[in-house]
Amino acid sequence: MAETWYALRSKPRKEEAAWRQAQNQGFEVFYPRLRVNPVNPRARKLRPYFPGYLFVQADLDVVGLSAFQWMPHTLGLVSFGGQPAEVPDSLLVAIRRRVEEINIAGGEVFDGLKAGDHVQIQHGPFQGYEAIFDERLPGTARVRVLLELLSNRRQVPVVLDVGQIQKKK
Repeated sequence: MAETWYALRSKPRKEEAAWRQAQNQGFEVFYPRLRVNPVNPRARKLRPYFPGYLFVQADLDVVGLSAFQWMPHTLGLVSFGGQPAEVPDSLLVAIRRRVEEINIAGGEVFDGLKAGDHVQIQHGPFQGYEAIFDERLPGTARVRVLLELLSNRRQVPVVLDVGQIQKKK
């Protein structure tokens, strides 16, 4: 049997440790992560695209199912009816492409965000206000939004950290 991709479940918030463990045991691992721009500068800059899951490539006839059942920081392979579920290569290619697109666009906050989109300010002195996304400032994790002030209906540009805004649904 050839090597096949499987979804490996990790313990809560242990994806990074499970990723390292699987790599150390010689498995090819795909751990999709998105770049995020947290408000707290000490917070993690990468977030799992699928929290609690990563993908491993293995030949189960050679390594055995127990290699994943007893691997530290994991909960085993995703299975249905006791059979580990195979993940098609085409799905992994699509996931890789999508994660790359999001990261190239500037991370999760910028996913689908373009000039003119309405955003909600989540933190800071303008918390609760709605604004219009104007642009991402090059070379920084900051954006310019346009606030419409009630007194004169004029749009005023305001520069904010990217983590302070969220696209309005």
